[in-house]
Amino acid sequence: MRLSIGIGRKSGYYSRTLRRLRLFQMTTTPQDLNDRGLKATLPRLRIIRLFENSRNCHMTAEDVYRCLKEDDLDIGLATIYRVLTQFEQAGLLLRHHFESDKAVYEINRGHHHDHIVCLHCGKVEEFFDAEIEKRQNEIAQGKNFEVVDHALCLYGYCATGDCVERRRAEAEENNDIG
Repeated sequence: MRLSIGIGRKSGYYSRTLRRLRLFQMTTTPQDLNDRGLKATLPRLRIIRLFENSRNCHMTAEDVYRCLKEDDLDIGLATIYRVLTQFEQAGLLLRHHFESDKAVYEINRGHHHDHIVCLHCGKVEEFFDAEIEKRQNEIAQGKNFEVVDHALCLYGYCATGDCVERRRAEAEENNDIG
């Protein structure tokens, strides 16, 4: 299992500015978008609502595109990338890069959490542990370092039977043996 920790204003795994550390309420109304300097277009409203209502909290631009296509919405992938970038800059979404070249976005709910990522299926679980947070701060203080941001991401494999990629890998392994 790999353990990756990024500390600093910008790290390879987690990127957010100090401005985005403020608490944000969910933004779904046209007026809320206007208040953030964003015109309330249909694509913007549909994308933010998709993040708010989706069971999958962490989505790539391609995931968003697929979901919108399933709802018979014809919004181009370039528009989706542009809107996701605008939402990140406005502090509505957070962007991560988990062990891949693809950016993964989630709603900025204004509270810190860390992540566990399955290397087989890409499933992302969020967690918060006060003891880990305390220990990280103790380490930083011991090194005479002031932490302004950090990210902790654990990488491993789903231990449950519901990981599709894990089942596929085990089936291929069994076929190679047999």
